[in-house]
Amino acid sequence: MYDIAVIGAGINGSCITYELTSAGKEVILFDGGGIASGGSGAAGAFISPKFSKSGDLKDILHSAFCYSLDFYEKNFSDLFTKCPLLHIAKDEVDDVTLRIYKEKTDLELLDAPWQERETVSINAGIVNAKSMCEALSKSANFKEEEIVSLEYADGVWIINESYSAKEVVLATGAYKTLLNEPYIKLRGVWGHRIDVKTSTDNAHSIHQFVSISPSKRGLLSIGATHNVHYHPETAEEEYDIQEGRMELLEKASHSIHLENIEIIEDYMGLRSGSFDYMPMVGPLVISRETLQSDTIHFQTKKPDFTSYTYYPNLTMINGSGGYGFVLAPYLAKILVEYILSGKEVGKKVHPARFFARWAKKRSEG
Repeated sequence: MYDIAVIGAGINGSCITYELTSAGKEVILFDGGGIASGGSGAAGAFISPKFSKSGDLKDILHSAFCYSLDFYEKNFSDLFTKCPLLHIAKDEVDDVTLRIYKEKTDLELLDAPWQERETVSINAGIVNAKSMCEALSKSANFKEEEIVSLEYADGVWIINESYSAKEVVLATGAYKTLLNEPYIKLRGVWGHRIDVKTSTDNAHSIHQFVSISPSKRGLLSIGATHNVHYHPETAEEEYDIQEGRMELLEKASHSIHLENIEIIEDYMGLRSGSFDYMPMVGPLVISRETLQSDTIHFQTKKPDFTSYTYYPNLTMINGSGGYGFVLAPYLAKILVEYILSGKEVGKKVHPARFFARWAKKRSEG
């Protein structure tokens, strides 16, 4: 019997595993493909805020950026590289956005090398994606096993009819959630990263049309969530790796001139985002039981999440999109405080917001 089972060993699952094992909980971690085998393993793992004028996503990413920089440097300094981040505007609209961002931000602004478009430069960093997930997960009992059944009986969760845990955390990314809940819908965005050898030296973490890492022993990484249409579970044809490589290199050429390029390795995977672009962290509503309530008014503009019926001892951490390594430590902190102390999860990231919208639309129909 484990205290908690975490299903999914990407950066979200690895971070919540770290928080729980650090709190003394006995954790079993599952992933059918291995640790960081999906979108997290294909990530550039750049630690960056969102460069926009305003909005909920900008606000949470600002908080997560500040928290995660400290988290990685304090706990995993050997896997974290501090470097200046250079964000370059894509077009004239972006020029305006970055000028407004620089006027309002409380982050320290650095001098930036000259570019044709507006730029922002700040202190930031990059982590080793797979090694970081492995380090975060090392205190758990890891099982490379696909989860095909998840049942709750007599106060215990039974996983694959073989393992038992008092609680379950779902960190399954854009793949199946294991729950047949119609309100849980996630966007899968295909990510592709290439590690290249080049004679060009790059001191910055560059973000424009793609993300480009700083040089390290003549190597750098180029990556993007650049194909929003491809999904490995539904595509009729396999992803064209060569075409993806060429697209990444072409987009990178707008930001930096790379010479003597040799592609060393490709990393690909599906990154998970929500349809309102905000992450999802917290307990999950049982839709069928909640809809049967005679006291809940589903058409209200201010739904009361506490009136819903939830799965017992089951939570989710998901929907980080291309900001997984920025958001994961911050979201894991929120979730572990909920699991261990019952601290309320904010409505803007609570999964119940999707149930509320779905139930309202359903009642109107």
